[in-house]
This record gives sequence, structure tokens and C-alpha cells, in this order.
Amino acid sequence: MLIKDWISETLITVDADASIGQAIDLLNDNHISMLPVMHEGKLVGSVTALNLKPLASSGGLSLGGLSPDLALKRFKVSDVMSRAPVTVPMDNTVEETAEAMLNNEVPGVVVVDRNHHPIGVFTAGDTNRVLLSVTGHRRGGIVFGLLADDRPGSIKELTDILRTRGGRLASILTTYERTPKGKRRLHIRVRGLDRAELPEIREQLGQKARFLYVIDMRENRREIFEEDIP
Repeated sequence: MLIKDWISETLITVDADASIGQAIDLLNDNHISMLPVMHEGKLVGSVTALNLKPLASSGGLSLGGLSPDLALKRFKVSDVMSRAPVTVPMDNTVEETAEAMLNNEVPGVVVVDRNHHPIGVFTAGDTNRVLLSVTGHRRGGIVFGLLADDRPGSIKELTDILRTRGGRLASILTTYERTPKGKRRLHIRVRGLDRAELPEIREQLGQKARFLYVIDMRENRREIFEEDIP
């Protein structure tokens, strides 16, 4: 998935000479958490809600002995902005962008086009939005957490069981983090299973992999077995 497909169609920016109060109003009015800072048509920095909103609290900003309200009007975005905003190209993948945020320890990045002009932002909140979308979480289903052999065909053996039972695969996630050597963790979300057949389905799956958890989103039931893993 490319980052350009997950940014807002409308880019909202703030001028470096704008007041801190104006920047906070832009964040609040547009329900966003990050603003690229522009000056004479060029990207010169970035500010986030994490930077600015604490300044709006009582006593949060009293620079030069000014009251917080006066300071919000007097001081400029350029006084508090990050002067080295992290940028990523529009054809970056979501994963590459998340890695850039982690490596640079920033809550968001500015997305730029091939001429390095800003076209959007991508923040930690957007990462959460992507996760909800790709996992199909909002569409419910039953989630099977499994510890499977790390070998060709091991995932297909499990998904074939679910498909033959009428299951529709919403998503499959896999990781090697905190996993014994030769194994992989699977997070499989399935819709359309007949819950009356779940005991038989679980028995079949259990012959191919070890259960970590089973979560029925519709019935709000969950069983956790992960703590048993050495």
C-alpha cells in the first residue's frame, strides 16, 4: 500500500509567521494533529498537536513574562516548530513510512511529491486507521491466533480448513517476533463460519498449529492460550 492513498485530499498548512494561537485553531477546527509549516511557498518546518496544545493550557506558555493568552498571540509558529521535518516520498509504502516515524521518533511525517512539494501528512493516527482497514476489524468475524510451522504451505493448510467450512478470509497477519525458532505467529480473521461447527473447526486447526487465542468479535468472547508458550 502506498502512502499517497492514505493521505487527505486537502493539505492544510500554516505559515511560519502565523501565531501559535492560529496554528492551534487550525488543528482544532480541522480535527488534525500535524501541520506542515510554509514560508514563501517552501516547506520550512512542522508542528504537531503534541507541540502546541500543551502551550494553550493554563501556565503552559508564559514566555517573556507574558500571560498565556497574550503569548499565544505574540509568539509565532517559527518560534516552536521543528526546523527539520521528516519527509517521505508519495510512493513510499505505509510500512516504510511507519519505519521512518519510528526511526526518527516523530509522531508524523510530511508527504512530498516528486518535486519535494508537500502534498499531505501521515501521522500515528493514520497508522491506526490503516491497521483497522487492512485487518477488517470493523467488519467483525472470528480471529484465530495460531503458532504454526515456518515452512511452505503451512498457512494454506490452515486456510483450506476455514474455506471448506464456508469461511471468508478477511485478513492474515504473520510475524516472527517473540516466536520460537522454526515457528511463526498467525492472526487470521474469518467471517461466515457457522458457530455450531466451531468445535470441529478448532479441532482441525489444532492438528496443524498451536492455538494462541480465539476471539469471537460478534459474541465478544475470547480465549487466550498464549501464556503457555515457552
